[in-house]
Amino acid sequence: MSAPERIPPRSVTTAELLAEGELKVRGRIREASNAALYCTVSHDGQEAFCIYKPVAGERPLWDFPDGTLAQREVAAYEVSEATGWGLVPTTVLRDGPYGEGMCQLWIEGQPDVELLALVDGEEPEAGWKAIGFADVGEGRTALLVHADDERLRRLAVLDAVINNADRKGGHLLPTGEGRLYGIDHGVTFNTENKLRTLLWGWAGEPLTADAAEALGTLKDGLTAGGALATRLAELITPAELDATRARVDAMLTSGKHPEPSGEWPAIPWPPV
Repeated sequence: MSAPERIPPRSVTTAELLAEGELKVRGRIREASNAALYCTVSHDGQEAFCIYKPVAGERPLWDFPDGTLAQREVAAYEVSEATGWGLVPTTVLRDGPYGEGMCQLWIEGQPDVELLALVDGEEPEAGWKAIGFADVGEGRTALLVHADDERLRRLAVLDAVINNADRKGGHLLPTGEGRLYGIDHGVTFNTENKLRTLLWGWAGEPLTADAAEALGTLKDGLTAGGALATRLAELITPAELDATRARVDAMLTSGKHPEPSGEWPAIPWPPV
């Protein structure tokens, strides 16, 4: 009798690995405002590092419903994927050692890549965009700037769509392969305008053709019965979904990056 044919192991996608793999807690990210656990996840012979944020570890917020931050993180990933830009690490909702929570692929950032800076002078140098002036102590101010980087510009568009209320410098992860990821999207998708970000350098400027195309794709996906609308309906409220549609429509109509509304602090502080 001949030996049975050896079947090679099935390739596991990153999403399957995060959603179905065995989750083991290795430590805690102490700087995080909510419980953020550093973990390994393994499945079918594959293993990866990830961040697990259990719903039970979320601090109550006055302007967001309790126990919804994990779902908002997943919703931000879904919108990012729909644009085709891949700006948010793979993120799933799953059960874990401390109950249901968000599980996101760990990204090893490159700290030596400079995307933000405080500089002297009234205007930014070439290759930089002005954010605003910051008090640096002893009665001195400095100009806060961010890189004039197409990856950041895409992220600024994504933040406007998801209504990100907390885009800080520490939430930007450039990699050694030239990618840029944004993380920490728990305070997003509010029905009120809460956009608070460091990426105001393009405020009021025309959208790129690339951004307009991505927004058009989102508009199609957000129509009733569309794939993106169906997925988001599992994660955010109907009113929040309608507000997301309205933000996409507003940017397509204006053809410009949004500007600070004046109704909400426009820049998070501290910026990191």
